[in-house]
Amino acid sequence: MTLRKIAVLTSGGDAPGMNAAIRAVVRKGIYHGLKVEGIQRGYDGLIHGEFREMTLGSVADIIHRGGTVLMTARSEEMRTEQGQLKAAQQLRSRGIDGLVVIGGDGSFRGAQTLSKQGIRIVGIPGTIDNDITGTELTIGFDTAVNTVVEAVSKIRDTATSHERTFVIEVMGRECGSIALRAGLACGAESILVPEIPYDLEEIILKLRRGHQRGKNHSIILVAEGAGDGYKIGEEIRKRSGFETRVTILGHIQRGGNPSAIDAVLASSMGGKAVEILLEGQSDMMTAFVNQGVVARPLEIAYGPKPPFDMSLFELANQLAI
Repeated sequence: MTLRKIAVLTSGGDAPGMNAAIRAVVRKGIYHGLKVEGIQRGYDGLIHGEFREMTLGSVADIIHRGGTVLMTARSEEMRTEQGQLKAAQQLRSRGIDGLVVIGGDGSFRGAQTLSKQGIRIVGIPGTIDNDITGTELTIGFDTAVNTVVEAVSKIRDTATSHERTFVIEVMGRECGSIALRAGLACGAESILVPEIPYDLEEIILKLRRGHQRGKNHSIILVAEGAGDGYKIGEEIRKRSGFETRVTILGHIQRGGNPSAIDAVLASSMGGKAVEILLEGQSDMMTAFVNQGVVARPLEIAYGPKPPFDMSLFELANQLAI
């Protein structure tokens, strides 16, 4: 089947670099003579026909912007067979031969339902959690880590000035990668992640050892899936007697301009996605492997989650003695 028109959408949580990926899909497609349409508000917009033609100008000056110009939304209707049939019909009625989906594994599952109805599909992994199997990096992860490091740097100034312990909660319900990388990068005294059980008594013992050698402040990073930051902070205060404050970074981690790493990664993945469609392939995803962007079967994304980096976690603990 000759490829004439493709579409692109963003789904799930936004991630810095999504706009760079959209730009790459649009401009790479136009370069190869394709018509490109953007679908607004993810699968919900697809089902309800929220399409707009994408031109070179429509993606000008977006590579450096966070969020997604196509917007994103959750869609319960896409989980139903009726919703999936509507979505596929919307694509067919507009003569769209291929769809690029930028998002996480949930977004990929929605894409595969369309593939079963004859739509060519390519997924681009975009999530700050870096928890997609089959790729070493996802779009947005590097920026989110840098956002946390920058925030912790500022909080440490206050922690030092007031001689306080700060508990900082970061995103990561099931994956502690942001907490781990940011914690190591900023020298956190303790890093709590959902993958590894922790003992508050050991954390408090480490705080006391630091206090005894003259350290007057501490930073404890908590991935949200490891526990409630406020409860952990209160328990540390009660048991240790140290003045403790809690900061929840929340959605600040999803925003902001993408880092250079994310902008380059997103651009490379967007371009690769179009190449995959031009080659007549479907049910594929772009993946960062061995310092390059490659095509891999989409089903890999549903395999066992990437193993937690224990060597990095152990190193962080060793350096925070």
